[in-house]
Amino acid sequence: MADEESRASNQPPEEAVVVPIKPVAALQAAALPLSMVVVQVLTVVMLLLSKVALNTGMRPFVLIVYRNLIATAAVTPLAFLFEREMWNKLNLSVLGWISLNATFGVVLAMGSYYYGLRATNPAYSAIFLNLIPIVTFVIAIIVGVEKVALGKWPGRMKLMGALTCVGGTMIVSLLKGRLLHLRPTHLLRIKSCHGRYAPAATSTPHHDMVAGTLFLCGSCLSYALWFIVQARLGKVFPSRYWTTMLTCLSGSIQSFVVGVFLIHGRADWRLKWDLQLLTVVYSGVFNTGITFVIISWVVSQRGPIYPPMFNSLSLIITTVMDSVLLSTNIYAGGVVGTLLVIVGLYAFLWGKGKELQAAAVAKKLAPGGGEAGRS
Repeated sequence: MADEESRASNQPPEEAVVVPIKPVAALQAAALPLSMVVVQVLTVVMLLLSKVALNTGMRPFVLIVYRNLIATAAVTPLAFLFEREMWNKLNLSVLGWISLNATFGVVLAMGSYYYGLRATNPAYSAIFLNLIPIVTFVIAIIVGVEKVALGKWPGRMKLMGALTCVGGTMIVSLLKGRLLHLRPTHLLRIKSCHGRYAPAATSTPHHDMVAGTLFLCGSCLSYALWFIVQARLGKVFPSRYWTTMLTCLSGSIQSFVVGVFLIHGRADWRLKWDLQLLTVVYSGVFNTGITFVIISWVVSQRGPIYPPMFNSLSLIITTVMDSVLLSTNIYAGGVVGTLLVIVGLYAFLWGKGKELQAAAVAKKLAPGGGEAGRS
């Protein structure tokens, strides 16, 4: 007994278990929302710059051609750096899908959006960016890709969210109500044809809310069809950077062909060292290059539902900055409709997220998948 006690006393005391702190995980958890906030801020600046550039006389398809050329130059190094081996997988079938992807995503979607932005204002056009997931959902139901499970809460929330978004958009379009004053600063002013400086929101000869709304609705429809084409293209050619680079290049070429028929003056194609050149470079580098890299990383970490959750931030910021910088009037009806769009979008995303979680669990438990397949 004495020997056992002496051996026990000679043993070193047990060390306390210390749980190591993972600074990388904490940094990533903070970087995910911050990166999406950066994306929304970049989007707001792009909308404001594009509106002013279009109001100064820049043609929409000129902006699209040069923007996508800049984007091609920005993404090309990433394609050769990270996906060099995908070059050998290009063929006529893949190039055909990329061309179709550019038609819907660049020529139709972006072209319609710029025409709608020119005819309306950034705050109003930003609402339709939030409607893209809803329109994609409706198109998916029509073509039979997706079904609405009204017997379960996720399906009900998706339907209720879609209807709420549509109702909010109708309120913004049809009702005004009381005018809200946010002390406009008139910081962004452009020179009119009479040589006088006027607020950017009131100096455009193309202002037409009805035509602008139709263009923005067409843009939403084109973006929804673009997502469907992208899903097919991702199966045929699973590349991020090559797809983006070739889509931008093809979209720039197609937009130039369309622009030749719509724009007859050579002077409209010339870029000077002014706001129009800044808009082209900014949109191509930041809203295609940097934004694409950030969203791709966020989707790989949190899934496809995470990025749209921050779209309401750009909508709110755009509404405020549009009024303060471009002197756009804000009405109570527009505020109510915007809030309904935000609530409806979050309800839809909640239902969609729950369905994706349920599908992932079912796939994991199915025979031959997940833990069942490894056991």
